[in-house]
Amino acid sequence: MRLKRHPANPVLAPDPNHAWEALNVFNCGVVHHNGLFHMLYRAQGFDYISRIGYAVSADGVHWNRLGEPVLAPHMGDDDYRGNEDPRVTPLEGAFYMCYTAYGAGGLYFPMVARSENLIVWEDIGPLERARNKDHVLFPQKIAGRYAILHRRPPDIWIAFSDDLVNWTDHRVIMSPRPDNSVGWDNTCIGASGVPVRCDAGWLLFYHGYNEFHVYRQSVALLDGDDPTRVISRPQEFFMEPEETWEFKGDVPNVVFSCANPVVNDTLYFYYAGADRLIGLATAPLADVIDFARKG
Repeated sequence: MRLKRHPANPVLAPDPNHAWEALNVFNCGVVHHNGLFHMLYRAQGFDYISRIGYAVSADGVHWNRLGEPVLAPHMGDDDYRGNEDPRVTPLEGAFYMCYTAYGAGGLYFPMVARSENLIVWEDIGPLERARNKDHVLFPQKIAGRYAILHRRPPDIWIAFSDDLVNWTDHRVIMSPRPDNSVGWDNTCIGASGVPVRCDAGWLLFYHGYNEFHVYRQSVALLDGDDPTRVISRPQEFFMEPEETWEFKGDVPNVVFSCANPVVNDTLYFYYAGADRLIGLATAPLADVIDFARKG
């Protein structure tokens, strides 16, 4: 199975009229709410400081965006180099953004913030103050507790919390596969967007790269009641760099996703090409589930 790229790609590009997003726009979280698509995206100006912008769309393809970021460095040395890679989860009547704070000494660590309107965000706190990223909240509680995926390199981990502040029971659920004959996820892996619940379980969209540092995307299936258990994980990927703007950019040979909303039984897979532009690919949800189960 391969996702189908939208003919309008890329759907979002840097805006030279705004200094904070004049160089790169990439790695976005997208939610579908009240009939509209809402995008929170990472942006960089020529200062290479990452800020998070907001855009809205009626069709998921054509976007109107705010002229100022909705989240910018605000924690002093802890994040003066940027706020990165938002993943947005609707949960219990609010929205939760998982983003990475990048600060002094090259330290990056996973943060969680909350919003009522997708514009004004208030930090809840860090998942942990350690080199960790690619974290994303599940859209519902698991056995009465909040659940989150995260990445302590090179694996995908899961953790649980009663209050979204204190996280415990950390454990690895997926690791790179050096023995994978396809050879695409043998070095490092990480979660992509919000896990999707279906009759078969949880769809875990994730990225992986190999020794040549080529990023590809795929999906695995987790148990619906116990997401620490991987039911199936296809050997193949469903997306890899193919277009010129995915091969060449600020970081070459990358397709990277933080968003996979499902609207009217269609997967909308938003991804960044080479850390410079944002694209969209789609697939029928039924095909994605079938691939996750049998691919």
